Amino acid sequence: MHVGIPDWWGDGLEHLGQDPIMGKLIQQYGSDGLKGKGNLFETLIRSIVGQQISVIAAESIWQRFLHLVGDVKPDKVLKFTKEEIAGCGITRPKSGYILGLAESSNQLLEFPYESSTVGEIRKHLIQFKGIGPWTAEMIMIFSLCLPDIYSPKDIGLVNAIKKLNPSITTMDEAEEMAKQWSPYRTMACWYLWRILDPIPVEY
Repeated sequence: MHVGIPDWWGDGLEHLGQDPIMGKLIQQYGSDGLKGKGNLFETLIRSIVGQQISVIAAESIWQRFLHLVGDVKPDKVLKFTKEEIAGCGITRPKSGYILGLAESSNQLLEFPYESSTVGEIRKHLIQFKGIGPWTAEMIMIFSLCLPDIYSPKDIGLVNAIKKLNPSITTMDEAEEMAKQWSPYRTMACWYLWRILDPIPVEY
């Protein structure tokens, strides 16, 4: 798991700084950005909390969850019931997913993430209940800090691209446009999210 600024961030700034769209966003929002926390389990649980809700709502619920469990580690989470976790504002299905992932944490975490391909990592993650493609992509962005991840069904990213290019009308068209920011689409996601949300997206 990566801790701190990704090794590739400087190269990404240089590369995308030459892009007419990303260059302006980098100037507007500054060069500081993604910082890995080195805790895949916490990033995963925070991603589940944030599924299909706004960044602001997710942050509020996450703070209540932190107050309940303290350190977000499997053994800490397993001390609480589904009802207690749901009391933080987390839906009952999500609360069940969180407990299930805590119970399956050994299988989840004991995987060669560093030496695996994006496809292999995605296949491993989505076998666990509660982890779909979007959540797997958040893990690859915020925990593994892989440089070229784009989340095609993230509504925030799609809406940001539509705002930049009003001719874009579908998720597929947004994904196609995002290809121009490869091999640093992770960085592009970071700046795209900033267009719509007052606080940086963080998982």
